[in-house]
Amino acid sequence: MATESALPRRAVKKCNCMNAVATQSKTFEALKGEFGYTSPMQAPKVVKVVVSTGVGKVNKDKKRLQLIEDRLSRITGQFAAQRAAKKAIANFKSRTGDIVGYQVTLRGKRAEDFLSKLINIVLPRVKDFRGLNAKAIDEMGNITIGIKEQTVFPETADEDSKDVFGMAITITTTAKDKKEAESFLRHIGLPLRENK
Repeated sequence: MATESALPRRAVKKCNCMNAVATQSKTFEALKGEFGYTSPMQAPKVVKVVVSTGVGKVNKDKKRLQLIEDRLSRITGQFAAQRAAKKAIANFKSRTGDIVGYQVTLRGKRAEDFLSKLINIVLPRVKDFRGLNAKAIDEMGNITIGIKEQTVFPETADEDSKDVFGMAITITTTAKDKKEAESFLRHIGLPLRENK
């Protein structure tokens, strides 16, 4: 399993505002007029990025589970943690302790690198992409993005079509509300659609 991203660092075009220290001061300068910030520490920042995927009906297929874990580790540059079922559900043929998904939590530099890759490389490769819906931002200032196929990531671009799986990417921010989060996410370069 890969511990570092398969994509070389120099190949990822850096977003001009993804350095953690610079981001907060740049965010402060960009948004202080709109929100009345008096200190750079009031400006929102990215706390963490959580990448998760469910395994669905293949939770008994060890090879497929290993493949999903490996691909998620390659994409994020960090080992994927297993998520087990908390209780047995007969209709889904799952027992307590069965693996139902994988999750990776990225913070700091790895979260910045992943966001930069997501904004500059992955989202432009999504078929028929017309921007993210701003309504996906929740009341606490976080956004969850659904990716249908992991093949949009450069590390897994040559995948076989039967090995395709989707994932959810949650970006957690310190924004206090939806409006502040939307302005901040637009500032860091997330392509949000204009609401009509």
